[in-house]
Amino acid sequence: MEELKEYSVSEISFAIKRCVENTFDKVRVKGEIFGAKRADSGHWYLALKDENSVLSAVCWRGVALQLPLKIEDGLEVVATGKITTFAGKSSYQLVIEHLEVAGTGALLKLLEERKQQFLKEGLFDAAHKKPIPFLPDVIGVVTSPSGAVIRDIIHRVRDRFKRRIIVWPTPVQGEGAAEKIAEAVKGFNNIRADSGIPKPDVLIVARGGGSLEDLWPFNEEVVVRAVYESEIPVISAVGHETDTMLIDYVADMRAPTPTGAAEFVVPVRAELSAGLAELDSRRIRAVGRYLSGLRQIFEGVCRGVPNLGQILDQHRQRFDERIERLKNAVTNFMNMKKKDLSAIAVKPYFAQNIAEKNKIRLMNLSHRLEAVSIEQVLKRGFAWVSDRHFKTVYDASAAKRAGELNVRFADGIVKTKIAEVRDARQFDLFDD
Repeated sequence: MEELKEYSVSEISFAIKRCVENTFDKVRVKGEIFGAKRADSGHWYLALKDENSVLSAVCWRGVALQLPLKIEDGLEVVATGKITTFAGKSSYQLVIEHLEVAGTGALLKLLEERKQQFLKEGLFDAAHKKPIPFLPDVIGVVTSPSGAVIRDIIHRVRDRFKRRIIVWPTPVQGEGAAEKIAEAVKGFNNIRADSGIPKPDVLIVARGGGSLEDLWPFNEEVVVRAVYESEIPVISAVGHETDTMLIDYVADMRAPTPTGAAEFVVPVRAELSAGLAELDSRRIRAVGRYLSGLRQIFEGVCRGVPNLGQILDQHRQRFDERIERLKNAVTNFMNMKKKDLSAIAVKPYFAQNIAEKNKIRLMNLSHRLEAVSIEQVLKRGFAWVSDRHFKTVYDASAAKRAGELNVRFADGIVKTKIAEVRDARQFDLFDD
C-alpha cells in the first residue's frame, strides 16, 4: 500500500488557499443577498444564496461606497470578485469588487424603491422645474459622440432653426457611464464666462433605445441629483417613448425621443416667419379699422359743430356793443361827478360846517374816554389790586390765595401781605 504524504494543518490550508485563489481569482456569481450586515468600520458582510447553496461574501468599505446600488437582503445581484479562503475557520468567501442588479424583476423593484426615495426628498416636485427657453442661442448635448442620436439631434435642429450645439461626449451604458453623465451635466453648469466656451441655455441628455440594463445609468442616483442641481434647464431624451427612467421625472422636460427633444428645444423658422407675417397683417388690419372708426367719429362731430365763422361774427358784434355801452357808462359817470364838484364849489360854507361838527364830536369822545382811563379813576381815590405777577385780583378769596398783593394808587404802588380776610358786611364803610 502506497504511503501518503503527511501535511501539517497550515500546509494543507495554504495549499487549498493557493489552489482556490488561483482558480477563482476573477468570478461572477449570481445570487440573492442574505444576512447583510454593515460593520462599524464600513465593511459589509453578507452571503449570496440560491435554492441549494450559500456563499459567504465580504465587501470592503472603499468598494461599498462606490457601488451603484444599496446592499440589502432579498436583492438578486451579480457579484464580481475573487474567492479567497480563511484558514482560521477552514472557510472560503467571495471578496466583492463590483455589484449589479440581476434580472429585470430585480431592476424594476430597485427602480421603484429609488423612485419613492426621490419622491420623498422632493426631487421630482413640479415647483422645482425650470422653463425651457423659447429660442436658445446655445444647446448643450450630453450623449455618445459616435451614435446616431447626436446626428439626429444636429440635423433636426439645423432643419428647424440653426443654433450652436456643444456636445459633451460620454458613454451612455456600462460601468462608469452614470458618473460620466453626471460629470457632463455639472461641467456644463460650471463653464465660466471667461473660458471662451459659451454656457448653454438648455441641456439635452440623450441616448437611443435599449434594454432596462442598457438604460440603467439614467436611473442612478448620481445622475438624478446632478440633473436636479443643474441651474441650466434639462430635457431628458432617453430610449423610446415607452421607456421611463428616473431622469425623466427630475428633468425640467421629458422628450419621447432624442429627435423629439430637438423639436422641443427650437421652433421651425419658417413657421415663425409665417406667424410673424400673419401677426403683422392682423396689426395692419386692426390699425386700419381703428383709424376708420376715428374718421367716422370725427366726421360725425364735424356735422354737429356750427359754422365757426358765423359764431365768431356774432361774438365780435356783441363785443362791439359792449365796448359802446362801456364808453357811454364812463361818460355818464364822469358827468355826474362833475355836477357833484360844481355843487360843492357853490356851497363851501356847507362843507365847512360839516367838518366843524365832526371836529367837535371827536373832542367830546376824547374827553369821555379820558374820564374813564385808569389814571383818572385812580386819582378819584380808587386803587388797582394785583398779585405778585401784576394779574388783577377781583375778590377777597383771590387775594387770600395770592398771599402778596401790589396795590397801585395814582402816585405809586404799595406791596403788602395778606394778614386776615374778613366779610365786608361786618364793617360799616361809611361810619364816621
